[in-house]
Amino acid sequence: MVKEANDLTVSNQISTGDDASRTKGQLAPWRSPLSRALHRNRALAYARYGQLATVRADGRPANRTVVFRGFLDQPDGLDWNGLKFICDRRSAKVAELEANPWAELCWYFPKTREQFRLAGKVAIALDGQDTLGPVRQQTWEAISANAQTSFYWPEPGQPRAEQAAFERQEQPVEANQSSLPPDDFVLLVLQPLEVDHLELRGEPQNRWRYSQTEERAWQSLEVNP
Repeated sequence: MVKEANDLTVSNQISTGDDASRTKGQLAPWRSPLSRALHRNRALAYARYGQLATVRADGRPANRTVVFRGFLDQPDGLDWNGLKFICDRRSAKVAELEANPWAELCWYFPKTREQFRLAGKVAIALDGQDTLGPVRQQTWEAISANAQTSFYWPEPGQPRAEQAAFERQEQPVEANQSSLPPDDFVLLVLQPLEVDHLELRGEPQNRWRYSQTEERAWQSLEVNP
């Protein structure tokens, strides 16, 4: 099951930049600075951690740290420029995103002192019988055995279970062997529709905003920090 992200209507107050992406298969203009930040911070394991904010059923915000699992492009012939994350189906974020798919990722890179805020809708891959099914399978096979094991633990957020409950989980297959992910393994794909990039170095600091139109063209605008 996949819940698809829809396009965001962008205010016409932002002028179209020369680097707007209109051609199918072309990367969004914010991908280059984000990829560069990932590369320059690659020695820091925690540089792949970002904070994903969702909306609770009562309208209050919910925020948690997630691990970036790579980019996803053109799973259905469209230009997603998606960011992959994984989570447990039993966690609160899945229900929150099913009710309201809007989310925002705040991602800080300490070495280069820059921040990205990526807002959009999140597609949820719950099983292998949909467009993102093969990507979900590939993502499952790419994570470590320890990470796989955690999806067989007792339900997250419930009262602490006995230690034995964490030791009776199924064991994942050996490395380099394929296995079907458990039902509780969920792939999340954030499809950014607005991106805010701030460089804290410099005097003054540098900041850019990127937004996508209904025609899937990207617009960029340099703004005051």
